[in-house]
Amino acid sequence: MNTNQKTQKEILLQVNNLKKYFPIRNGLFSKISGHVKAVDDVSFEIFKGETLGLVGESGCGKTTVGRTLLRLLEPTSGSIYFKGQDISNLSRNKLRPLRPKMQIIFQDPYSSLNPRMTVGSMLSEAIQVHNIVPNNEVEKEVHRLLDVVGLPKAHSTRYPHEFSGGQRQRIGIARALSVKPELIVCDEAVSALDVSIQAQVINLLKELQKEYNLTYLFIAHDLSVVEYISDRVAVMYLGKIVEIADAKKIYSSTLHPYTKALMSAVPIPDPDKKSDRIVLSGDVPNPANPPVGCTFHPRCPLANDGEKIRSQCMSEIPILDEKESQHFASCHQI
Repeated sequence: MNTNQKTQKEILLQVNNLKKYFPIRNGLFSKISGHVKAVDDVSFEIFKGETLGLVGESGCGKTTVGRTLLRLLEPTSGSIYFKGQDISNLSRNKLRPLRPKMQIIFQDPYSSLNPRMTVGSMLSEAIQVHNIVPNNEVEKEVHRLLDVVGLPKAHSTRYPHEFSGGQRQRIGIARALSVKPELIVCDEAVSALDVSIQAQVINLLKELQKEYNLTYLFIAHDLSVVEYISDRVAVMYLGKIVEIADAKKIYSSTLHPYTKALMSAVPIPDPDKKSDRIVLSGDVPNPANPPVGCTFHPRCPLANDGEKIRSQCMSEIPILDEKESQHFASCHQI
């Protein structure tokens, strides 16, 4: 699958046929009896300076994709290219110089911060380990980072438990910025926050992107938030990407039946308008034993429209290819 745009854009991150399987162990000797296919043959690109939104139901593999890209989880197979360099098989020592360039903002801002360290200590540790500024300028840099994320410099002497959820997430953002990254994976970065605080943090992320030319992989389940912040959107289902396109195209002219069902669930802020809710039959299949052929076919309304169509969907894996200009989807019936 090649999602490269016709206009010349620099590819910051390229993922080819990425897989991440978790072994299922049973019995006294923990014998491997199968695998959970959390990420199954995923390919996409992220262009420098853009925000790629990654959406899907809980358990579809979004977070696993984000953590595997950063090598927080080791990929089962596939390749990950960062600025043209294959990082999927680099050793720890060779990967370390690239670590500052790829950062993550976690979902839970409290559990991701060390409760025994002050904010200043956490930020200065990252700055010193990676030699971002000279030692005599570390404190000044810490105060600058706090100011960038909207916190007073006096907060550098406080501990995580002394802050609200929104303030903790700002600290998490400051920590990610402290090593001057180029790519930031935002893993459900606002889902644990109140709606009003969500808006503040999202606007902060957009401002920082402009100021520092950052690139985001924005993982979320809130489709309204993703629409607001993303340039392009990729939709995942059961470990696979089923549709990827410009955000406006995804929200205005959806192609894949699964994406259509997701979009129909977005609340409309108008009591006089009624949405045509698409209710999918059945539950999400077990990723340890996914359906043969198209993994969506047991719940897909298109797959049940005739015996010939059903046979193809049940036997052939659809390819993520270009259905319209720069609009990719994996479905036999589109």
